[in-house]
Amino acid sequence: MNDQPEQLSAQNHNANMQQQLPHGIIVAATPLGNLADASPRLISALQQAELIAAEDTRRLRNLANALGLELRAKVVSNFDHNEAGRVSELLRAARNSSVLVVSDAGMPVVSDPGHNIVAAAHEAGVPVTAIPGPSAVPTALALCGLQVGKFIFDGFAPRKDGARRSWLESLRNEKRAVCFFESPHRLADTLHIAAEVLGEQRRGAVCRELTKFYEEVKRAPLGELAAWAEDGVKGEITVVIEGGNQTHLTVEDAVGRVSELVDAGMRLKAACKQVGAWTAHSNRELYDAFLRARAKEED
Repeated sequence: MNDQPEQLSAQNHNANMQQQLPHGIIVAATPLGNLADASPRLISALQQAELIAAEDTRRLRNLANALGLELRAKVVSNFDHNEAGRVSELLRAARNSSVLVVSDAGMPVVSDPGHNIVAAAHEAGVPVTAIPGPSAVPTALALCGLQVGKFIFDGFAPRKDGARRSWLESLRNEKRAVCFFESPHRLADTLHIAAEVLGEQRRGAVCRELTKFYEEVKRAPLGELAAWAEDGVKGEITVVIEGGNQTHLTVEDAVGRVSELVDAGMRLKAACKQVGAWTAHSNRELYDAFLRARAKEED
């Protein structure tokens, strides 16, 4: 049996591990919570980088200590409120040295600091590369068990109720799955509004503490998820909501469904919301059409 290809592969791997970091900006993914997810390339980069821009310098040093590494690089902070002012310093260093950019967990730039320096590097002609690795978004999509062949990522859900409702209203006719981050103390409210706007039977999943000891994925219709979240959910949370499969009814047919619900005792606004959640018609459109139809009946 010829084992030369396997030997060559091992040799190439070792050679790649020993390669010096290139000059420029290097965006690197760090573990979400499981240290074993720190790639050999990340470990090598942490040891070799001449400057490290970290979202939280203390968390970076904790990561290095946990990995048994001694950082020889200069470490500077690079977070939401100072990254714009940090760009010129990082660009100067990147022209002649290796500048590693990391966030607290996962891949920088994706709802984390890093965009400013990457964009500026492209404009200045400074090389940019990446060390891929853990990210909450593809991890949640892979684990949720929903139809996610096509999806959008919307960062963090809006904090204020009005903005959050408007954002969810914009997803009513979205056929792609949507993935977003949410804080534990707002999760139940967000899911209740989602169930109201998108329909209680639309499926979703709450993925929390991904890759960590208490990792959990709860998949259920939005109404059930909202009730489950009322008991309190802890940890880092990523939510996935399946795309809508709308029934293509004419306005007249949709109003007929609204009329059936109203005649059965449901309030008009609630009936319009329920029918609107699974058709392409807005609540306002159904409300106005219903009133016009009833006015004609009375004439």
